[in-house]
Amino acid sequence: MPDLLLELRSEEIPARMQRKAAGDLKKLVTDALVEAGLTYEGAREYWTPRRLTLDIRGLTARSADQREEIKGPSTKAPEQAVQGFLRKAGLSSVEEAQVASDPKKGDFYVAVISKPGRAAEEIIADVMPGIIRSFPWPKSMRSGAASAPKGMRFNGIDGKGSESLRWVRPLQSILCMFGPEHDETQIIPFEVDGITASNVTYGHRFHAPEAITVRRFDDYVASLEKAKVMLDAERRKDVILHDAKDLTFANGLELVEDEGLLEEVSGLVEWPHVLMGTFEEEYLQIPAEIIRLTIKTNQKCFVTRPQGATEGLSNHFILISNIEAKDGGKEIIHGNGKVVRARLSDAKHFWTRDQGNLPDLETLKASADKFGLDLSKPLDQRMAKLDALNVTFHAKLGTQGARVERIRALAKQIAGVVGADEKLVDRAVVLAKADLRTEAVGEFPELQGLMGRKYAVLQGEDASVAAAIEDHYKPQGPSDRVPEDKVAIAVALADKLDTLVGFWTIDEKPTGSKDPYALRRAALGVVRIMLERKVRLPLLKIIFAGYATARFSGPLGFTIENPKATFVDLLSFFHDRLKVYLRDMGARHDIIDAVLTPDADDLLLVARRAEALTAFITSEDGKNLLAGTKRATQLLAAEEKKGTVVADAVSPDLLKLDAEQALHAAITSATSEAAAAVAAEDFRSAMEALSKLRGPVDAFFEAVLVNDEDPAVRANRLALLKAIREATGTVADFSKISG
Repeated sequence: MPDLLLELRSEEIPARMQRKAAGDLKKLVTDALVEAGLTYEGAREYWTPRRLTLDIRGLTARSADQREEIKGPSTKAPEQAVQGFLRKAGLSSVEEAQVASDPKKGDFYVAVISKPGRAAEEIIADVMPGIIRSFPWPKSMRSGAASAPKGMRFNGIDGKGSESLRWVRPLQSILCMFGPEHDETQIIPFEVDGITASNVTYGHRFHAPEAITVRRFDDYVASLEKAKVMLDAERRKDVILHDAKDLTFANGLELVEDEGLLEEVSGLVEWPHVLMGTFEEEYLQIPAEIIRLTIKTNQKCFVTRPQGATEGLSNHFILISNIEAKDGGKEIIHGNGKVVRARLSDAKHFWTRDQGNLPDLETLKASADKFGLDLSKPLDQRMAKLDALNVTFHAKLGTQGARVERIRALAKQIAGVVGADEKLVDRAVVLAKADLRTEAVGEFPELQGLMGRKYAVLQGEDASVAAAIEDHYKPQGPSDRVPEDKVAIAVALADKLDTLVGFWTIDEKPTGSKDPYALRRAALGVVRIMLERKVRLPLLKIIFAGYATARFSGPLGFTIENPKATFVDLLSFFHDRLKVYLRDMGARHDIIDAVLTPDADDLLLVARRAEALTAFITSEDGKNLLAGTKRATQLLAAEEKKGTVVADAVSPDLLKLDAEQALHAAITSATSEAAAAVAAEDFRSAMEALSKLRGPVDAFFEAVLVNDEDPAVRANRLALLKAIREATGTVADFSKISG
């Protein structure tokens, strides 16, 4: 079976777009071929900074013939209906249709449409121009003579204006080869904006810019390798990583690995060459995080550290060149070193200035008084400046200063619950956003929190306060660490809850895949902190108490028109995140649904119920509990659906039979035991107590007719079943458990 080789070579493809673009190309092409009736055995995509390549193996040479029957109207139908059928079937006259007969409906028209299969070459040539023209680049541009205004002629080519090709950077050539593995291959000649597909590609733009004639994928890869192009991005990454490790080790150092940077630099080079540069040791006085980001952001270079060190850096960095320089890379190292030194000089300037006084301290006294700030301390000055400037958090949610006030109110409520020192919590809150006004964070926003911690340590803040300044943003994803210090836990919860309440209030909730304010991440962060740090936090109570000082109106930045509805809806959102988290931890969805009630705002308690129920449900007692309760609750639900009267409470005087009296006694005993166990949060013991109902329930159904002719007796017996449901409901809704 033949193979297809496709290459789209352009002037440049930004590194951040390459992997997705190659995947998009694979999906678009294979989907189009399959839709046209072809099949294939396998497909793999490749990418470099200048090309997207697709290798499709085992493609069928021709699509299958197709035969389709379109049923039409009766032969006695009005002319208008017949004409509509002919148009639909693509027939020019009724004579081209066949007549079929139905014993009940009589004769009717049938159009038999035969579509012969098409050669794969024809299909490929047909689908490729459209795929290229509509390729989903995040950003694209028009270029070349064809992009001239329509009606104009440029360099002998008629301008197409807005109809010209849009591509991420100018598309330079298309290679498209088709054929069997060992026999002759052929070019699939299609044209896009003056570029005709051929069997020619080009190697490294500096080392081997000459044309390369290609037949199939294997010689394509080998030819590119000779022309200093390493096609496989994963191989480029592997070469870069291993060469960098070897070079650093040979110099008594070790590489500080960075997967994101490795992915990026592998997309910047077609022929990677690893070199080592240096900078002056005096720059090592700057925090390692600033050095690393400065070098990474500006020069796409890796940093190194002494072998065996866990903190700190060395004054050597690793850079990746796209050429093998004749001088061994000396000029490249020199040029990169000059830029690195200049950037580190700027970084040192930011670091030093952030530790000094602001020039306008007199204008900050009102803000300092509001937050209890000490204007002799640099970080306090930055917080006062943040408030005095009325820096906006969100147009509808007020300023950063107002937000800090709200977080203070929430954190005060949370501090007591988690056992944190209220004064330290308050101090951490008022300094948590201060580093947003530092020059280091202004240059590198990703350092917010971390720089705040460093500046807090420098000005002598309590260790818990410093830790909370950094950790109140955490966790920022499912793999990020969760705060450990109680002060940090209180501030992190308050920060995330304020974010969620605020955006819920202005109706900026996540929709579908869109979540511009990362509210799902914030809610999952709350869930993870509560469950992983064993925090018992009644969410609704805390939120109501935290916002009480605002009277749900404007002083703290926004108005909550209907607080109860807003907070209840937000609680439902927390439930969704909790379900995702528990399912990821291995909990069954039906067990989660069984323990999660709409008003459950103590998420740790819900998780403990789910854990206990999961462990109990597969035991013999668990099976008894399910069997005993389901039979009773299902019958009760059926009668309630019919509108059958159920007594408000069980009347002992109406219990005439031994089995119903025994069941009543068992329910009374089990309810008491279960209630005591639930109060002690011993859910396993509660379930064990309730599982004892199975015997009395089975005996009840064997000896007692629930739907007695006497309405009072029937209502009383249904009340017995209702008592079972109420007793088990203190632990879980067992009707939702499958099995």
